[in-house]
Amino acid sequence: MNNSVWTLARTPPAGWPSEDDFAWQERDLQQPAEGQALTRTLYLSLDPYQWGRRRSGVEAVGSVCHGRTVSQVVESRMAEYADGDFVFNTAGWQSYGLIGEGVDVFGYMFPRRLDPEIAPLSTAVGILGMLGLTAYSGLIVQCDPKPGETVVVSAASGGVGQAAGQMARIAGCRVVGVAGRQEKCDFVVNELGFDACVSHLSESYADDLRAACPDGIDVYFENVGGKTYEGVLGLLNTHSRITLCGFISQYGNTDGKDAAKVWRATGEPFFQRQSTTVHGLFVGNYVKSHQDEFLGKMAGWMVDGLVTYREQIWEGLPSAPKAFAAMLDGSNFGKSLVRVNADPTLT
Repeated sequence: MNNSVWTLARTPPAGWPSEDDFAWQERDLQQPAEGQALTRTLYLSLDPYQWGRRRSGVEAVGSVCHGRTVSQVVESRMAEYADGDFVFNTAGWQSYGLIGEGVDVFGYMFPRRLDPEIAPLSTAVGILGMLGLTAYSGLIVQCDPKPGETVVVSAASGGVGQAAGQMARIAGCRVVGVAGRQEKCDFVVNELGFDACVSHLSESYADDLRAACPDGIDVYFENVGGKTYEGVLGLLNTHSRITLCGFISQYGNTDGKDAAKVWRATGEPFFQRQSTTVHGLFVGNYVKSHQDEFLGKMAGWMVDGLVTYREQIWEGLPSAPKAFAAMLDGSNFGKSLVRVNADPTLT
């Protein structure tokens, strides 16, 4: 039996992904050693941070492309897992992967068992996974929104944006989303329950955002940067808070400038004037301290119908590069996933 794999073909040049960045391989299937388990990948998560890893050289040329996954144990030689168990792991862009002793889990993404009776398996790399924890860590833990405050969430129809905005609504805030095409804005308001959503594609974006935030902005969840971010700056209230999750609009820049430094320099005059607190966000810092707390709360919110969630699932591992590019350029809708192998809980 072979293992189908996407590897990084080169350190990508400036710009957005192309087919030349990835190489398809068929490899011999590795067998688990004592203390390991072989898993079959069911769902692969596609996330903006993966492009940063590849462009920066963190991901080595020739290595399996990094990605968080939901998998099923095929053969276990571990006491912790039995054949047939479902797990969250970090198998990457491949059909099969190993977990356990001696397996690189990227420092902090340790496997955990999943119960499909609690929620669909795909949510473990979405709303009930690192994506949801990212939103919780940035919005709730870092920014501590108060009832009546105004929270603005960029990339509001994306995976993290959906979660962050709904948490802000549960916290009693006025929630304003920023998205692209009208279909996404309608979804954010009508399905997710945001109070308003403005399009960054509009020529009157800055005025639209100001009208949607008549009392200014107390909390900004930053996913995008660029024009979206610039429209927020003049509306920041005194003692406002920002969580810096990412700036997806800048990930394909070809000017050679450090996007994070440009972001900070652009905002600094506004931050100083308004005593704004800016939090950098790395979800790995919150796994041990807040993951269990988050999972308990999110599971309850979902059972109570307080949180909904939209996914865009691409079929088959060969679709991963195309799906990855669509996620980065905004032509996707919702949290982007690849169904690598059939989900047995759906049959």
